Amino acid sequence: MAAVEILEAPAFPEISRGPALRLVSYAPATPVIRRGPSLRQRRLERARVLQRRRRVAAALVLVGALAILALPGHTFGATTGAGLSTDLANSSTLASGMDYVVQPGNTLNSLAREMNPTNPSVARSLLVHELGSTVVVPGEHVLIP
Repeated sequence: MAAVEILEAPAFPEISRGPALRLVSYAPATPVIRRGPSLRQRRLERARVLQRRRRVAAALVLVGALAILALPGHTFGATTGAGLSTDLANSSTLASGMDYVVQPGNTLNSLAREMNPTNPSVARSLLVHELGSTVVVPGEHVLIP
């Protein structure tokens, strides 16, 4: 690139023999050189970061899935309040959370056997705790624990 410099006219024009304009060469400033890692190194680092993020995301998904499987739930074979597995509780007539109306001839032991045929003592203790008594009266509403 070049620039033009205007020179002042001399006081005596007959002495000046050269042109009034002079061409001045322009040396551009050195180009800005990027400092730091090269483009290839930056791309490799970005790929490493993305790979690390994918691994962390996969680990979080795995930990979350394991946490869900570790929680007790009826879907995963947990037990009811009476100590029965959900498979046995669903096949019996009385299930946890059910509101049962006591029929004539029912006793606390017969209700416990209907709740948990394999171990009625656990169900009996839960019923006693729920009712606050060892006697059931026909027509009474019992919330099955």
